[in-house]
Amino acid sequence: MEELTTQEAAVLAIIRDNPFAGQQEIATALGLARSTVAAHIVQLMQKGHILGRGYVMPTPTRAVCIGGAVLDRKYHARSALVRGTSNPAESGRSLGGVARNVAENLARLGTATNFVSIVGEDEGGRTLLSHMRDQGIDVSQVLTSAERSTAEYVAVLEPDGELAFGIADMGIFDLFRPEHLDRIWPHLASASWVFSDCNPPAETLAALIEKRRDARFRLAIDAVSTAKAMRLPRDLSGIDLLFMNIDEANAILQREGREPLKDAKEAALALQAAGAREAIVTMGAKGIAVAGLEGARTFPAVRAKPVDMTGAGDAMIAGTLHRVISGDDTYAAARTGTLLGALTTESAASVHTELSERLLEANIHRLAD
Repeated sequence: MEELTTQEAAVLAIIRDNPFAGQQEIATALGLARSTVAAHIVQLMQKGHILGRGYVMPTPTRAVCIGGAVLDRKYHARSALVRGTSNPAESGRSLGGVARNVAENLARLGTATNFVSIVGEDEGGRTLLSHMRDQGIDVSQVLTSAERSTAEYVAVLEPDGELAFGIADMGIFDLFRPEHLDRIWPHLASASWVFSDCNPPAETLAALIEKRRDARFRLAIDAVSTAKAMRLPRDLSGIDLLFMNIDEANAILQREGREPLKDAKEAALALQAAGAREAIVTMGAKGIAVAGLEGARTFPAVRAKPVDMTGAGDAMIAGTLHRVISGDDTYAAARTGTLLGALTTESAASVHTELSERLLEANIHRLAD
């Protein structure tokens, strides 16, 4: 983490007192050349203490979510799916993407949130951005591209809500290159936490992890899938909190999985040994394992009456990050995450439409069941 020099700290103090102070005014007050003040301001932007022109000060606690923004289409089978023939189903369209879902969950819980992604110059992209703005999410750093259409994901669900097939068109995320991280760096550098899914290319993920080593923010990453987990570097150093399910963890660790929850605990510890500061490995209805700063612990899943499993993992991540940002340790935060995941399965939407801090509090007793 880069510390402020004495002169940088003095410049920042004046800006905090008067965000409209000009460079010459600051230079005169400190007895410095205007060019020196200008150089210090550039450094303050790079270190995340100001956000650019106008000396906009960052929100004290803020999350940035990077990655997937997707149009989701769901087909919920009315009876057990049969291959090779037509299956009656109920259909619907919603908004998805791991990072997008995490961002909306965080915003609904009251965490100041920025979202960074890439969408097409099409109706789908406009719909995604409009909805997120309505939720109070800052989408000013989202790229739009005419080269490819907005990402789409089709989920075919069994009658009990379990995912039977997932079909994804995610090619647009290949256009999200490391250079975009450079352009938006003040927005990242000033965050409390940056969360990324593994939808961006491997080069972009590697650049983000490398940049985090000299930054003030903490970095969380979710694998998304076994294939996309392989985009992560072998050395996981620089990742503060890594989320994976047991299949993703086994794929990246090149190990065989077993049935009991103990296997998730071993996988979480192995991810920690590979460089991640902390790791959470999930096993669906069996529960989760958290490898934190005080060793690894396992926690049971919260009992639920599921309607739709889509978005449950994203909700778990958001609930965990929300509580970590609020000051909980990772073990306690992850327990809240499991509760939010369970609540989401009881909703037909990928993000619970009634989600709020109050909803969590009203259901906190379920952690003791």
